[in-house]
Amino acid sequence: MSGELKALIESSQRTVVFTGAGISTESGIPDFRSPGGLWTKMAPIDFRDFMASEEMRIEAWRRKFAMDGSFSAAEPNKGHMAVAKLVDTGKVTHVITQNVDNLHQNSGIPTDKVIELHGNSTYATCLNCGVRYELAEIRSHYDEHGKPQDCRFCSGIIKSATISFGQAMPEAEMERATEATLDCDLFVAIGSSLQVYPAAGFPIMAKKNGAKLVILNREETELDPLADLVVHEEIGPTLAPIVQLN
Repeated sequence: MSGELKALIESSQRTVVFTGAGISTESGIPDFRSPGGLWTKMAPIDFRDFMASEEMRIEAWRRKFAMDGSFSAAEPNKGHMAVAKLVDTGKVTHVITQNVDNLHQNSGIPTDKVIELHGNSTYATCLNCGVRYELAEIRSHYDEHGKPQDCRFCSGIIKSATISFGQAMPEAEMERATEATLDCDLFVAIGSSLQVYPAAGFPIMAKKNGAKLVILNREETELDPLADLVVHEEIGPTLAPIVQLN
């Protein structure tokens, strides 16, 4: 299977890689949807509830800081490094990701090559004026006062820079992802259940536009019948030999 995938990548002129939680579980980051995942242990907080209730905002930040240990200790694995090498060689034009862990950037991929559909958990932003806040500042205020601070510039609500349930998808990132998808001749979906829309619509869009579609995921997905190649294997061990990564 890895030989077929290597051949498809080598014959491609413009490959887009699309990644989900599965690529990061090999770095020790738990996923959300699988049995035993984070959402089986605690239901996600809806964006409307976050905005309407200070109590829910306090709870959201409590959860955020409790999970930060798993995220901050994680390092890019062989899967991330293989994708980074494909970007570096020019084979992959963009990486569209559902992940919020910043591991693609940490693997060396330039920020302008990474399209984050669901945001980024490594910093926060004011939902009103858009000012960026580092998590250390938010954590310090939370630990001292028992609640998150308001924006010091406009008094707006500060939130982790991730997209929550009920929150609008980022328009600019969706437009960039659409452009990259329509421009590619090979679309490789890695480590995604392909259940979350509109993100899961991109492999369908690529296929309908004439691109080859590869799905690399440990479990079956609903889009497997649509793909030109399906690989149900571990991600790092599958990708590393393709780019001759030790």
